[in-house]
Amino acid sequence: TFPYILFISLTAMAGGILNSLGRFAVPAVTPALLNLSLIAAALWGAPLFEEPVTALAWGVFAAGILQLAFQIPFLRREGLLPRPRLDLAHEAVRRVMRLMAPVIVGSSAMQINTLINTVIASFLTAGSISWLYYSDRFVELPHALIGVAIGTVILPHLSRRFSQGSADGFGHTMDWALRLSLAITLPATVGLVVLAGPILAALIQYREFTAFDTQMASLSLMTYGLGLPAFVLVKVLAPAFYARQDTKTPVRSSLISIAANLVLNALIVIPWVLSGLAGPHAGLALATALAAYVNAGLLARYLRRDEIPMLSPDGRRLVLRILAASLAMGATLFLASPALDDWGNWAPVERFIRLALLIALGCLVFALAALGLGARPRDLARAEDGA
Repeated sequence: TFPYILFISLTAMAGGILNSLGRFAVPAVTPALLNLSLIAAALWGAPLFEEPVTALAWGVFAAGILQLAFQIPFLRREGLLPRPRLDLAHEAVRRVMRLMAPVIVGSSAMQINTLINTVIASFLTAGSISWLYYSDRFVELPHALIGVAIGTVILPHLSRRFSQGSADGFGHTMDWALRLSLAITLPATVGLVVLAGPILAALIQYREFTAFDTQMASLSLMTYGLGLPAFVLVKVLAPAFYARQDTKTPVRSSLISIAANLVLNALIVIPWVLSGLAGPHAGLALATALAAYVNAGLLARYLRRDEIPMLSPDGRRLVLRILAASLAMGATLFLASPALDDWGNWAPVERFIRLALLIALGCLVFALAALGLGARPRDLARAEDGA
């Protein structure tokens, strides 16, 4: 699997080139090749190996080649297929290296905090690492779909507005990005918190993953889920600095959030363990969520200090309406959800159907409440001078 690092790095570079041209579809589809490669390796490759899991390792290796090869024709069509030449003294290369190092730290606070949690969880009750891992996966899904996607889309637009000296265009793009991300993230957060147990019971409570595992994992999913808005905001706010080639400020906020995560772990988890209450791993997830709010809050503060426009008054009113509608949805789902112990008595198909009905009910209540409070789809439309 190690060569995958080379191929996925080149794939990411190719995707960055295409994104800078406004070509987002190809880089967005490319990661699906990893899933397809792993599925093919599991179905057809595993029987060929004495140790079947080795097929998945080869599947990762093949996926790296496939993802890079998939983007090459599109780069050639744009006339931007790079020709490898080693020239570390080139000014552009040196400038990229200077900008890249802080970006690596600035964009990895959540991953570092998750790694810290994994280490600490290894000292807790057996199963804590798995419970945290599954919780993190379910939070990463909306995080990637919303935060990473919006951050990727707005970066080239913000860079263009900044190079043009268009403060209004820069502000319109940030306003639209924050509106859209919060309009999706707030109901997703409430849904994850309220439906944590049903989601886990319907999707992974089978065979070795017991009802007790579902109960424990749901605790960390709820606490991780509380941090989803902050995780997404970090991905949306950071491009405002990168577009201005300010890579040091996100590093500063990331380092502070990592320190905050360590302090919060001590303040939350140690008393939790000493009290003898079940699920101290959920305290690790809560500390990470709170640390993410520290990171997002610092980024917002630095942008205000630099007089960078963010959320307009209309945008703030929209977010408050979305929040109220999300809470109404959450209350409805809380009252409508069956007891967690009941889910284990149903067949997989019935679990899926019941979960789908709950999600559909939540979407309906949210939509009606949002419309009743005055929120309209046109409030999320891109401004003419914006993104």
